[in-house]
Amino acid sequence: MTIKKSEFNITDLVNNDGCFDLQFRKDTRHERTNSPTYYRWKIQCIITVPKENIKLLKKCKKIIGCGTISTTKDQARFSVQKIDDIKEYIIPFFNKNKLADKKKKDFNLWQKAFDIIYKNKGVYLSNWQKNDLLSLIEIHKLAAKYKIKPKKPKWIEMAHLLSKKS
Repeated sequence: MTIKKSEFNITDLVNNDGCFDLQFRKDTRHERTNSPTYYRWKIQCIITVPKENIKLLKKCKKIIGCGTISTTKDQARFSVQKIDDIKEYIIPFFNKNKLADKKKKDFNLWQKAFDIIYKNKGVYLSNWQKNDLLSLIEIHKLAAKYKIKPKKPKWIEMAHLLSKKS
């Protein structure tokens, strides 16, 4: 894995407009009989900019070598969600290219969360070790102080319940 050198500074862009996101999600499979519900931890690296600056995100994607770009009415968004891409590209990139103080602390917590999620890749949440679930809940709580607009976690109570079953 090699990431191309460039004059363009992704680290500055992430320090200002990036987010290391960790969420506990509820997914309902409506296409399946009885619409079963699944809970999971989701991790992603995101950069958002005004839609007219989408070229910055295209540069990011080219330099990093993975991710997707989407747009809404007035915003463009670069996101890396695939766990193997995070392992192969995102984590090495930001370990090599240092982030600013608050963003670095956020990244370090996020990387700890990633390690837990990656270790449990392909394992049903109900079969995770209790300590892994509790650690993710704690990391999620600690990371909130580094977010500009932290969202109230919707399904975190279910994560607590699952950690009690393990």
